[in-house]
Amino acid sequence: MITLPGLIDIHVHLRDPGQTNKEDFTTGTAAALAGGFTTVFDMPNNRKPITTWARLQEKMIIAKKKILGDVGFYFGSLGDNLAEFTRVKPLVFGLKLYLNITTGGFIIDKKQLLSIYKAWSSEKPILLHSEEEMVGAIIDVVRKTGQRSHFCHISSRNELSQIMKAKQEGLPVTCGVTAHHLFLTIDDARLFGPYVQMKPSLKSRRDVDYLWTHLRDIDVIESDHAPHTLAEKESDKPPFGVPGLETTLPLLLTAVSEDKLELKEIWRLCYDNPRQLLKLPDIKETYIEVDEKEEYEINDQELQTKCGWSPFSGEKVRGRVKRVYIRGEKVYENRALVKPGWGTVLGAD
Repeated sequence: MITLPGLIDIHVHLRDPGQTNKEDFTTGTAAALAGGFTTVFDMPNNRKPITTWARLQEKMIIAKKKILGDVGFYFGSLGDNLAEFTRVKPLVFGLKLYLNITTGGFIIDKKQLLSIYKAWSSEKPILLHSEEEMVGAIIDVVRKTGQRSHFCHISSRNELSQIMKAKQEGLPVTCGVTAHHLFLTIDDARLFGPYVQMKPSLKSRRDVDYLWTHLRDIDVIESDHAPHTLAEKESDKPPFGVPGLETTLPLLLTAVSEDKLELKEIWRLCYDNPRQLLKLPDIKETYIEVDEKEEYEINDQELQTKCGWSPFSGEKVRGRVKRVYIRGEKVYENRALVKPGWGTVLGAD
């Protein structure tokens, strides 16, 4: 048995409010605890995007009644709500911008980037869904403004190499990668079709190998937990995204057992760097106990996520979360959980 700090996932989509058929605050935070994540940060692309103070308040009130672990939020923008920034900054942990097509069609015009960056102008980061050529466009804006910026779910050699050069230049940029972009390739997309349809899409073995080779240049691992029902995935228009909160740590621990990854890297990527990125305090007596030697197959029937499936179903992994403690209280043990409302909404008044 090993003990790790309560892990931090800076990138989840808990779907609440608006799409609670896929996930809600209770089932999503249950999945987080089962996966070893005591703190998660929810993205703003809800059915009604979180682009106003009123919608943010509504979301926080709903979350307070339902969450099992700790949850923080980001604000969103299409460039038409800059006047809201001052009011919401104390309540959120960053601003999320989408520059490429993804779930919800919540995309900004590239021409609005500089004005949004200047209006945000904060120590709190701007987080970006920006793929391939858009990475360079963002780096140009960072160079002009000096605004801290985080590239979410990078997936290719081209993206990472641009970010590495920006870091060498001294620009305040960071980046994250998901487990599915480390453990799946375009070959899996051909094999499993809509079940692994996501944005960014799965990439070549060459790209995946490059990410592994340069893992030390990547700052965080983020699940990009993006659940959809199987019925939606099997429809004529399957949405982008896959669940990931419960499978990220087992996949990483399996890589440790195969000498592909050092345990200290999990600590760096899933705790130290996420905490520094969002300037979080060290939460006392918050940790997880993991049986790093337990071997098992990922089983849809055992998942806490409401969508009830995983692209890694049937995968043999090594390492299972046994117990989770937050602020000294046991909140998870062998699938037993605390009651909804136990968790804390971070940033709330």
